[in-house]
Amino acid sequence: MKKRLWRIIIGALIFIPAVIIKPSDEWIKPALFAVAYLAVGGDVALRAVKNIVHGRVFDENFLMGLATIGAFCIGKYAEGVEVMLFYQIGELFQSFAVEKSRKSIAALMDIRPDYANVKCGEELIKTDPYDVKIGDIIVIKAGERIPLDSKVLVGSSMIDTSALTGESLPREVSSGCELLSGCININGVLTAEVEKKFGESTVSQILDLVENASNKKSVSEKFITKFAKYYTPTVVGVAALLAVMPPLLFQGASFDDWVFRALTFLVVSCPCALVISIPLSFFGGIGGASRSGILVKGSNYLEALAQTEIVVFDKTGTLTKGVFKVQEIHAQSISDSELLEITACAESYSNHPISLSLKSAYGREIAGERVTQVEEISGQGVKATVDGKKAAVGNTRLMESLGIDYFKGELVGTVVHAALEGEYVGYIVIADELKSDAKKSIKLLKAAGIKQIVMLTGDSKNVGEQVAKELGLDKVYSELLPADKVIKLEELLSEKSAKGKLVFVGDGINDAPVLARADIGIAMGGLGSDAAIEAADVVIMTDEPSKIAEAMKISKKTLGIARQNIVFAIGIKVGVLIFSAFGLASMQAAIFADVGVTILAVLNAFRALNTKKAL
Repeated sequence: MKKRLWRIIIGALIFIPAVIIKPSDEWIKPALFAVAYLAVGGDVALRAVKNIVHGRVFDENFLMGLATIGAFCIGKYAEGVEVMLFYQIGELFQSFAVEKSRKSIAALMDIRPDYANVKCGEELIKTDPYDVKIGDIIVIKAGERIPLDSKVLVGSSMIDTSALTGESLPREVSSGCELLSGCININGVLTAEVEKKFGESTVSQILDLVENASNKKSVSEKFITKFAKYYTPTVVGVAALLAVMPPLLFQGASFDDWVFRALTFLVVSCPCALVISIPLSFFGGIGGASRSGILVKGSNYLEALAQTEIVVFDKTGTLTKGVFKVQEIHAQSISDSELLEITACAESYSNHPISLSLKSAYGREIAGERVTQVEEISGQGVKATVDGKKAAVGNTRLMESLGIDYFKGELVGTVVHAALEGEYVGYIVIADELKSDAKKSIKLLKAAGIKQIVMLTGDSKNVGEQVAKELGLDKVYSELLPADKVIKLEELLSEKSAKGKLVFVGDGINDAPVLARADIGIAMGGLGSDAAIEAADVVIMTDEPSKIAEAMKISKKTLGIARQNIVFAIGIKVGVLIFSAFGLASMQAAIFADVGVTILAVLNAFRALNTKKAL
């Protein structure tokens, strides 16, 4: 940029006196114009020659070089320098625009940690994150960036997750909590155990996603690439015919006049506005989405989101928190507190989510000597001796296998039945909680014009229908295995239009095949499995389903900006091309049709970076 700026300044300082002075010697004025031209446009002409040598003839350097050198050949020295001067000014603005866009995204993604404090005995050694191994103990001090994905062993603190999630509200962590690399430790000192190598960590994956997103081009970008490939040689051919044919066919037609028209035609035809502004629009859209905690793996996926017709959700961990809690306690012959105590004690040796929820609801330490003769029965429950009494805690199959008469009413949720000394003592209902923004997410999607919103779940029919009713979903399919989900997705894919897209949203390992099969797979990245995140095309770092509607809004806005630039650039160029062919457009109008349109299109593309009002 600095070199280009100096070329413009030096070229302008020579060009101005060349226009003003009236020397006695005729050669001085052309000589000054030639020096000004070399100062401001010598690099363009040199690039054109190098590209021709390497077989890349028809590009903007060739068009500018041919037009301006042609202007010199017919004695239009000032016009030749003017075109190159304004072209370089336009290129300067473009360079500034692209650089600003890259810096904006670089600032958003400035999450790469510089070092990790590895604990060796009582000593802390600053180490490159690449060299830290799984199982190493690291210390994160207040104000430092978390270098690797790890689990807190000692300490508590507030964590700034805004770089990953876009959320400004800090999150509290303590012993046992997961830490994601790239976040900032705000106040406490944390000792943590490394769980992933740097290359597999969250921060490394995010940086890789953003840096490589531009490799997957959208349909609009592919169109521009193909358009420029055929468009440029076509206009060069038309310009050649325009310069030669009229003087040969029409009496009185001047070669100088028609060559000048052809040169003006060439200046106008340069496709810079399209070639630069369309990719920049999508680059800005991806950067703006990442600022909101939405990582899009390519501009093709960002573009496809705008065409979504069907959205399919997994339930657990996607629409619900994936954390089971005791919702109801119904005791018989004993108190509710005694029923909860018996079930919690019987399940005390298990790490199953149901067991954990019972122990969490009980809320007290369970002495090991109280529970003996524990027998876990796969798919049914647990038999154990609690305080000297035989207890059985589990589902209906366990009760039936023991010949115990139990409550058989319709219940929504996971039901844990309990028996003591062979006598039924009641049941506890455990259910997953809806995410706080799940209802908002469905409303936003319906407002966005999504035709169908469907849920696929492996949970029971009662639970699935209850969640679907509460959220206002169009369809729900329950009691599905991972393979069943793929079959259902295939059926739903046949229901959309030819141009429409189906989005699947999930978070678990079992969702990976469905995420890969959908037109667009969206994974919950904060708590989702690595397999789901790897298979997905879009990752929601905040685990908020409402971000899906926001991603679609960003997609539509970005696509709208790209289309505006295509229509604007082609419309202006076609108009000025027609005028220049009939000699009604000056070289200054040609410069505006090239440089001016490019600058306006690039400035319009900047709007894709601003996603503050996406919802």
